[in-house]
Amino acid sequence: MSATEILAKARKLPPEERREIAEALLDDLEPEESPEFIAELERRAEDALKNPDDCIPWEQVRADLKKKYGWP
Repeated sequence: MSATEILAKARKLPPEERREIAEALLDDLEPEESPEFIAELERRAEDALKNPDDCIPWEQVRADLKKKYGWP
């Protein structure tokens, strides 16, 4: 069975079962924990703490995504 066929069948499942499958698949992926990745996360966190006025509140990000992509 191809990935396309599996995906088509998975999309017919109830939302909770789809969420369970998605989480299981994501858990199987190895996280990106290279020194460069961690350094970038730390840099961004430090920048956000130093410049909180430059950050976009989650509520605004969510509203923009909902408008653009029809997120719930």
